[in-house]
Amino acid sequence: MMRESSEKILVIEDDATTRHLFIDGLEAEGFVTIGSEKGLVGIQKAQEHLPDLVICDLMMPDIDGYSVLTKLRQDPLTAIIPFIFLTASNTKTSMRKAMELGADDYLSKPCTVDELLKAITIRLEKQAIFQRWYANNSQSLSELAAKSENSESIFPNLPHLQQVFDYIERHYHQGITLSDVAEAVGYSSPYLTTQVAKQTGESVNVWIVKRRMAAARTLLKSTNQTVEEIAMKLGYQNACHFSRQFRQHHGLSPTIWRKEHQSCHVAQTTKLQLIKNRAQLVNPIPLTS
Repeated sequence: MMRESSEKILVIEDDATTRHLFIDGLEAEGFVTIGSEKGLVGIQKAQEHLPDLVICDLMMPDIDGYSVLTKLRQDPLTAIIPFIFLTASNTKTSMRKAMELGADDYLSKPCTVDELLKAITIRLEKQAIFQRWYANNSQSLSELAAKSENSESIFPNLPHLQQVFDYIERHYHQGITLSDVAEAVGYSSPYLTTQVAKQTGESVNVWIVKRRMAAARTLLKSTNQTVEEIAMKLGYQNACHFSRQFRQHHGLSPTIWRKEHQSCHVAQTTKLQLIKNRAQLVNPIPLTS
């Protein structure tokens, strides 16, 4: 039965017979297919076409499937695309490595088109459930982050990722990277990227930057430290990198943002002081003898 809404499937397989067999079977079911006989070309096609799912052989002449998966999981655009390994190697070691790198399924050759279709259907259904969940909850996550610039509201309340967010909170000012977080929580970088992206819609590096930006806003608004001093305090190697990221997130340079928000902060502080002074005049403190 043909599908009304066609998903796009990328098949990376160096054996032409197998590749065409699967492509023909998928197209007969209404899928849009993209074929690649090499791993490097497959990576390029994945980044160009952003397929709904990737099927990839493990052993190929240029790079192996592990390398393909690692590269895709490191790219924010392709990090959460479902990935199914197809290989003649069915050892526990190879399967374990595939899952640690973030693979969604692992099929052993020889496999039939029906078996492949069943695995694809399951993965696409799970992806659709996640996308619906994220669409329904993304607004509440955004509102949570917007309520305050404290760490408790910057990070969503997700118990499975608490260790990740706790580590970022403790070390965001030390120039940490995805690799540092992954090592601290005991996962590989690609696997952690996949899990965080699936549950939050953002990468680990994005959360690190978000935490730094929250701290930057507080420092710019409430202190007289220079942009260079703030950049160094937040773990940046130079002020240019910090300023570039700040502008990307806020549409303004740190200096201009500070001028606009410090004036508001001063006005609010002055208003509160006037209210306090007026209260003291209306209700004077009685003198003691």
